[in-house]
Amino acid sequence: MRNVLVVGAGVAGSTAAYWLARHGMAVTVVERAVGNRSSGSPVDVRGPAYGVAERMGVLPRLRAAATLATGMSAVDARGRRIGWIPLQLGDGIELPRSDLAATLSDAGRDFAEYRYGDTVTALDEDGDGVVVTFEHAPTGHFDLVVGADGLHSRVRELAFGSEFIEHMGLYVATVDLAEELDGHTVLIHNTAGRGVAVHPATGRGIAAFIFRSPELSGVDHRDIAAHREIVCATYAGMGWRVPELLDRVRNAEDVYFDAVSRVRLDRWASGRIVLLGDAASCVSLFGEGSSLAIAGAATLADAIAAHPTDPAAALRAYEAQHRRLVAPRQRWMGLGSRLIVPATPVGVVARNAAMRLGPLVAAFKPARP
Repeated sequence: MRNVLVVGAGVAGSTAAYWLARHGMAVTVVERAVGNRSSGSPVDVRGPAYGVAERMGVLPRLRAAATLATGMSAVDARGRRIGWIPLQLGDGIELPRSDLAATLSDAGRDFAEYRYGDTVTALDEDGDGVVVTFEHAPTGHFDLVVGADGLHSRVRELAFGSEFIEHMGLYVATVDLAEELDGHTVLIHNTAGRGVAVHPATGRGIAAFIFRSPELSGVDHRDIAAHREIVCATYAGMGWRVPELLDRVRNAEDVYFDAVSRVRLDRWASGRIVLLGDAASCVSLFGEGSSLAIAGAATLADAIAAHPTDPAAALRAYEAQHRRLVAPRQRWMGLGSRLIVPATPVGVVARNAAMRLGPLVAAFKPARP
C-alpha cells in the first residue's frame, strides 16, 4: 500500500493524510467543498487525540485558538442565571471546529496533495487496488481508499450501502455571531425539546440551536436556505435572546445544520476501502467526534505501516483497536442528549436544579494544561 486516496479534508482526513505520508506513502486528498467551512460547534482535542496532536507539532496553534469557555450556566427567559457547571475537565483543548480543521489541513498539505471541489462517483476494486472515478478529475488507481467524508459519506454509500445512520431525535444548527463576547461562560436557555446556547468561543461568539425532532425527510444537508427556514420556524416565539439570534441566522452566509446521528456498521473495511471518523462511527454530540477522528486516523496509519504488504491484516488491526475507544462514547449519546435538551418541562426544571450543584463539581476539577 504505497498510493493512498483519502476522501475528505476534514479533521479525520487531514490527520490521516499527515500520518500516512509520514509513513512513506503517496497520499492524495480529495474534498467536495472548495475550502474549509467557517462554522460549526466548538470541539475537543483530548485523550489519545491530544498526544497525536502533540506529535504532529500543532499543539501551540491549537492552544492559541482555544475557546474562552470554562463553564456553563442555564438562564431563564429573562436571562437570569441558574447554576453553573465546569467545562473542559482534565487534559484537553476546546476550540472552534473551523480552527481545528484548518490547522490539520495545513499540516496535511505539507506532505500530501489536496484537491478541492471534487469527489468520488464510483469505486471498483480490481484485486490489487481500487479504480476510482471522480466527478471532475480523470479516473485513478489507488492501493487503498480511505473514506473520511463525514456523516453523509459518499464512500460509505458506494462501498457499503446507505442504511447505517441512526437518527438520535435531535438536530443542531450553529452560526457565528458578529459580536465580541466577554466572559468565560456558555449560556443555555431551554424550553421542552428546544435549547439555544451562546458560546464565547474565542471572543467572537457562536450561537447553537439544538432541538428535538423526528427525522426530517427531503432536507438536503447542503441546502442552507432550507436550514434557515427550519431553525427560524422551530424557535419562533421563544424568549431570552432568541429573536436577535434568529436574525443572525437569517443573515449569515454560512449556517451549519445537521442531525445528531450515530453511525453503526458491523465492519469498517471492504477489501481495500476503509472508513474513518464520522463516516465509520459518528458520535456527533459534545464535540467528541473530533478527538475520536484524530485518534482513529493515527491508529489507521500505524496499522498500515505495521502491515505494509497485508491490507487485510492492517485494516483488521485498526478496527479492533479503534472500536474499543468508540463503543463507550456511542453508548452514552442518549443520556448526553437528555441533559442538553430535556424533552419535557419537568426535565428542564430537573436539569437546571442539577446545575446548581456546579460548585461542588468545580471543587474537584483537575488543573488544565
